[in-house]
Amino acid sequence: MTNPTLWMARWSARNPWRAITGWLLFVVLSLGAGIAIGANPATSEDFRIGEAGRAEAIAAEGGLQQRPVERVLIHARPGAGSFDTALAEAAARDVGARMAALPEVAAVGAPVPASDGSALRVDVTVKGAEFDAKKHVGALLAQTAAVQEAYPGLWVEEVGSPSISKGVDGLRGDDLARTEVIALPVTLITLLVVFGSIAMALVPLLLALSSIIAAVGLSMLASHVFPDAGVGTNVILLIGLAVGVDYTLFYLKREREERARAGGRLTPQAVVELAAATSGRAVVVSGLAVAVSSATLFLADDVIFSSIATGAIVVTLVAVLSSLTVLPALLAELGERADRRRARKEVRAAAKGRTPRVGQSMSGAGRITAAVLRPTAKHPGATLAVATLAMIALALPVLNLNLTEMGRDTHSRAIGAMQTYDRTMAAYPELNSMHQVLVKADAGRRGEVAAALTGLAGRAAAEDPAISGKPFLRTSPDGRITMLEMAVAHPVGSAEAHTSLKKLRTELLPATVGKLTVTETAVTGDVARNADYPTHQKQKLPLIVGALLLVTFGMTVWAFRSVVLGLIGIVLNLLSAFASLGLLVLVFQNEWAEGILAFESTGSIGARVPLFLFVILFGLSMDYQVFVISRIREAAVNGVPTRRAVLDGIGSSAGVVTSAAVVMVTVFASFAALHLIEMKQIGFALAAAVLLDAFVIRILILPSLMLLLGEWNWWPSRGVRQVRPQASTERRPATVG
Repeated sequence: MTNPTLWMARWSARNPWRAITGWLLFVVLSLGAGIAIGANPATSEDFRIGEAGRAEAIAAEGGLQQRPVERVLIHARPGAGSFDTALAEAAARDVGARMAALPEVAAVGAPVPASDGSALRVDVTVKGAEFDAKKHVGALLAQTAAVQEAYPGLWVEEVGSPSISKGVDGLRGDDLARTEVIALPVTLITLLVVFGSIAMALVPLLLALSSIIAAVGLSMLASHVFPDAGVGTNVILLIGLAVGVDYTLFYLKREREERARAGGRLTPQAVVELAAATSGRAVVVSGLAVAVSSATLFLADDVIFSSIATGAIVVTLVAVLSSLTVLPALLAELGERADRRRARKEVRAAAKGRTPRVGQSMSGAGRITAAVLRPTAKHPGATLAVATLAMIALALPVLNLNLTEMGRDTHSRAIGAMQTYDRTMAAYPELNSMHQVLVKADAGRRGEVAAALTGLAGRAAAEDPAISGKPFLRTSPDGRITMLEMAVAHPVGSAEAHTSLKKLRTELLPATVGKLTVTETAVTGDVARNADYPTHQKQKLPLIVGALLLVTFGMTVWAFRSVVLGLIGIVLNLLSAFASLGLLVLVFQNEWAEGILAFESTGSIGARVPLFLFVILFGLSMDYQVFVISRIREAAVNGVPTRRAVLDGIGSSAGVVTSAAVVMVTVFASFAALHLIEMKQIGFALAAAVLLDAFVIRILILPSLMLLLGEWNWWPSRGVRQVRPQASTERRPATVG
């Protein structure tokens, strides 16, 4: 039966314009369908995690769920002297009247003076769900600006979850535009250096961009099954440009090698088929590995990771499809043009009595790679020991890993709303964070529940110095659900706030409300959400890493029929992941790199970063693993001794692996320049991981290990040994399977 990869490449190469037209039609239809149907954004319910999430579900059942609130802060301008209370009260009335007239507003609170008399605050509740409010907050901000214009002697500004979300989205959009300005030119320059041809350099870039466009549309459709948490497009850009260029680069380099080796004796279509039989299969295996690795994120039981997984899977599979369909067509068409140019040169050379130059193979190792491999070949044991110890040393800071939820307190202060937030918290410290205790019981026990919660509030105020302000007690209309709200006068992520939460859950609640029978209790609030999310991630991390190890092992064994290579893949991926995570801890949990990377250290790593790093890195590492080992196995199948096959395979693949790594590092490093700390950490970690994987793992550790193992590399497969005695001296393409 014909290899599907080879069949697709053959049809595409022989029908180039049909294939190109078909691809463009696919891209347009994918994007058009996504726009027509629209995306399905995640709702508040999708983000519920742990006990805090359970409490939020109870609150929603009783209509007590958190509402989107904007706060208008009225205070004196810096250097303007004393605060004019009468003028501020007039401005507050103006704010209230304007906001109450808006269709987007559900309620307007009475002005609240700051405890030190330095400000007035007006709370405005926005209609709709918490995550939808940012769509409507523009109207409120416009009215706040109008009041500011009417009262130039005061400082009138607005902040709240909706305006902060709007500001974060705006900054993220600006940052992503900046990364494109950085990543695209550097990628193009790298490809120009690799190929020395504008046409060849543009092919990977254009295919990657078209794959991203198609994936954006398809991800909108997929969001109706897996809701989009707002990060899908970011992931598609991050992963799409990297893998899209990588897969095309693998294919292109092999096609150029085959064309140079053929020296004009084969048609462009035949050369493309040779490339498809080798690198085409490697691309499929690599793409499946990335997709399956990304799918393990669904095990996190978290809408954000489900959204990340969906984006990564869609864009990876689309990139693979482009490499199997339209890329052979483009290569065949470019090959035809190259043949015509060569024929014209030959005619001119013959007319002048010169012998035309025949293309040479590009499969050998470069001078730098040969220099690196020379000591590795002579002393594989020493090379393995030194390189492995260096990677372990880089991984040691992981022992001090501190995971936290990167929430409001860690957002960049380049966002105007965050500056207003800081001023509001300074004037009203009781708004820093809040505990919300939910109790669900029969309606007839509402009095008993209210008394227990009142007792809880009294003990908390007496025994917990973090509790401040007046507690609020609210009951659902049906009387079944009651909620106690207590202000915490410390930032959400502070040690004081987390100590207060622990005391509430483990001491105060069991001693009061916990004594009631046949009730359901849970604690939520800003602090609880901030604490429960990292805990949830830590619990899921072993499960997902275990699944990743199985996927890596299974994919490698399936691709190369070798248990030994499967185990090597697991060990090397773990080494690379932990070393890059160690570097991340070293850089971001400390302050020494703040000036270099333009960030303020939180003393922690974002709770989502390790999971994202492990999953994406395991998938991307399989790109290099499959490409490098497929070259080694191909040589071994064709009768080359394992030692020579390892050195030749590493040497012939080093150039393309290095080029692909430069592209990936450029893309990921551009994300390290973002303002959002979690995206900055992800970009840095992935860039570091790819550098280590390409230049230490694949050039030093992998060849050293394979040289030491020798024939054991292929255990228990007998395929390589069986083929060797019958191997012809004539070179034949072999698949990775």
